[in-house]
Amino acid sequence: MTRHRNLGLVAAGATLLAAAPLSAIFERWTWLIESAIAVGVVAGAAALTRALRAPLWGQVLGMLAGLTLALTWLFPAGSEILAVLPTPATFAHFSELLGGSVQDMRSYGVEVPDTPPLLFITVLGVGAVAVVVDLLTVGLRRPALAGLPMLAIYSVPVAVYVDNVPPVPFVVGAVGYLWLLGADNVDRVRRFGRRFSGDGRDIDVWEASPLAAAGRRLAVLGVAVAVLLPLVPVPGMNGSLLDSLSSGNGSGNGTGRPGQGGAPGKINLFAALSGQLNQSEVADLIKVTTNEASPFYLRFGVADELKSSGFEVTNPSGRPVTRDLPDPTVPERRGVEQRQYQATVEVSRDLDIPLLPVYSEPVRTEDLNSSWLYDDDRQIVFSNRENSRGKRYSFEYVRSTYSPAALRTARKLPADHPLVRRQQTKTPPVPQVTELVDRLVQGKVTEYDKVRAIYDYFSSDNGFSYQLRTEGGTSGEDIVDFLTNKVGFCQQYAAAMGWLVRAAGIPARVAFGFTSGSNRNGNTYTLTNRNLHAWTEVYFDGIGWVPFDATPAYGVPGSTRSAWAPDTDAPDPLPDQPGAPNTGTDPEESPGAVGSEREEGDTDTGLSLGAETPTEQAPVWPWWAAGSLLLLLVLALPALRRVSLRRRRGGRTPVAVAATDPDVGVGVGPAAGQRMVVVGADADRARADAHAAWDELLDTLVDYRVPVDRTETPRATADRLIGGVLSGHADSADAMRLLGRAEERARYARNPLTGDPLVPALRAVRATLAAAADRRTRLLAAVLPPSVLQRWRLAVADTSGRMVAMTGQARHRLLRWSPRRLLADRAAR
Repeated sequence: MTRHRNLGLVAAGATLLAAAPLSAIFERWTWLIESAIAVGVVAGAAALTRALRAPLWGQVLGMLAGLTLALTWLFPAGSEILAVLPTPATFAHFSELLGGSVQDMRSYGVEVPDTPPLLFITVLGVGAVAVVVDLLTVGLRRPALAGLPMLAIYSVPVAVYVDNVPPVPFVVGAVGYLWLLGADNVDRVRRFGRRFSGDGRDIDVWEASPLAAAGRRLAVLGVAVAVLLPLVPVPGMNGSLLDSLSSGNGSGNGTGRPGQGGAPGKINLFAALSGQLNQSEVADLIKVTTNEASPFYLRFGVADELKSSGFEVTNPSGRPVTRDLPDPTVPERRGVEQRQYQATVEVSRDLDIPLLPVYSEPVRTEDLNSSWLYDDDRQIVFSNRENSRGKRYSFEYVRSTYSPAALRTARKLPADHPLVRRQQTKTPPVPQVTELVDRLVQGKVTEYDKVRAIYDYFSSDNGFSYQLRTEGGTSGEDIVDFLTNKVGFCQQYAAAMGWLVRAAGIPARVAFGFTSGSNRNGNTYTLTNRNLHAWTEVYFDGIGWVPFDATPAYGVPGSTRSAWAPDTDAPDPLPDQPGAPNTGTDPEESPGAVGSEREEGDTDTGLSLGAETPTEQAPVWPWWAAGSLLLLLVLALPALRRVSLRRRRGGRTPVAVAATDPDVGVGVGPAAGQRMVVVGADADRARADAHAAWDELLDTLVDYRVPVDRTETPRATADRLIGGVLSGHADSADAMRLLGRAEERARYARNPLTGDPLVPALRAVRATLAAAADRRTRLLAAVLPPSVLQRWRLAVADTSGRMVAMTGQARHRLLRWSPRRLLADRAAR
């Protein structure tokens, strides 16, 4: 029973690990907590029935009963007995949750929120898998087959996730399955009684068998190959092996549309837009027929999460378009006009995205099934299962227009507004942007005046121009580079204005879609990839999202301007000319308001923000100079270390306590026939000087490629050098004898020699060695001294050896607390 109980706990743990891929579906971790409770109750019920020696069918009934109790406690209907005993109303509630889970799966895109129906279906599925895994592993002793229900859990995110499932949860699930197989193998071997190492050596039950270790290594290698191989880039192709396998192999020419496809929350709309605009070929993508005389932009996507790298797309959520859509009309307000129109859209087979282009604020759709959902906040139609390719559909929508006076009545959003809580007014800290916005909105009272001041800043009077090719910068911030270079296309203008508006404390986002273009046949517009566009939407309290297009109108075919966001680059028409804005229709609007705002933004001071001259772009050469200096410093470290050692060894003050030494050489003391020796407290210092001089001599020999034998005595080394490389140089030979005698006396004699003549002796020997060496050896001795490099190599080797020894000691200590050993001891008791 103990062995079965342990194996049952392993089966429960492996089931929870196999459920790790579900983390890619949910926004939060509530599902894991509730699933762990259900699996724990199932494992407890299985252990109890086995303790009572119930038959296999009784164990299955016990686990199902435990799962039912867990579900009753986690998802109560309110009529349970003692909170865990179900009643008929409980099962009716379960049926409602099952029906609601089907609807929620159609309504939400990944990542899904923690709705009770979705949590119920998840806990029920994981608990049922736990029952099957326990039955196969413990009851039938077929743990390998348990991988099938565990694989069923992994297939859920694969089926609903349009993009690739992250590899980490797969690794966690694979570890759980390998753990289950290993535990069953250990249990089988323990029943057999003995294990073998493979080479005839008997090992203890708690030790890791070499054969088992080899199996574990192969398992880890297999999992690593399964995860990493699909991610390896394929030579000659863009993307990885996984990309090439998952993409179609059609025979068409292709249009090279980057960034399209995938889940609505994962599609890179910026990449898709820039890729389409830079194509050399023009492709028809949309045909739209509308009864509106001058329609605004047809939109399909929104990027509303601002990070340091720019705006990003978040996961949408909404209701099926087959239901009643929200009414976008606002209470009657002076200066706000709303009219309803109808449109029909035909999407070509070249546009393949999980989004449908629609005009803002649709109120009803036709010819679309419940797989298509509408997010009323982002005002987009999306799907987690279908794509737009070849779709034809109709819809009714509301077109809203605003007067500047009406927008000026919008108040600042309160702190508890949902958009403020969702941090749609938060921006990354960029001081240059903050200072620029503060200057632009200075003196502006209303929210609209602040937005209009920012909008008017992106004009040709301030140096901004439209180009499909952008220029790089050196600031490290894309937003700062764009505001400095003032060159870009629609996505740069839209993102920059959205960033600046948010910096002013007003919610803003970037919308994507199509302009009306110039290819018109009656009420039908044919839109191509050249009509793709991005613009900014700003939220005004009580009104909603209002579009602002800061991109220069001359660069956008089919650009549409409005009374609240006119073309800043167009000359102001005279009041009596056709098309002149009627500024006198509303007494609340000051005739000179717009003009004064334009005057405040006319002077372009770049990023100097208050200076009289524009800020010049920082030169690049200081970075190259700093990098070169750093590289030279790294290369000079060995030489600097060698110079430091030489100065430290030769920098001592000589000791001058005289005594007579009968064993003198010629010309090595203050007078012929005498040598300075030290006694008493200065003996240790003199001995250290002799050792330092000898160490410096050995390093010099290494630097000049002279063989060094560390086993030789100082006298033997001196004799070998005098008879070899120093032969024929009397002064160097005397200096070498002095160094050898000093080191010998420092090692073995009571009274060492004085260190006074040692430094000149070292110089004499070094000069002779340098003269005898070739040019390459002298260069390396000065730039990359071999003695320093050799010392560093030995230090690295010693550190590595100590680390290996410490690792071995730690492993030896941990083996004393090995779970296999503890389990073996417990089984023995």
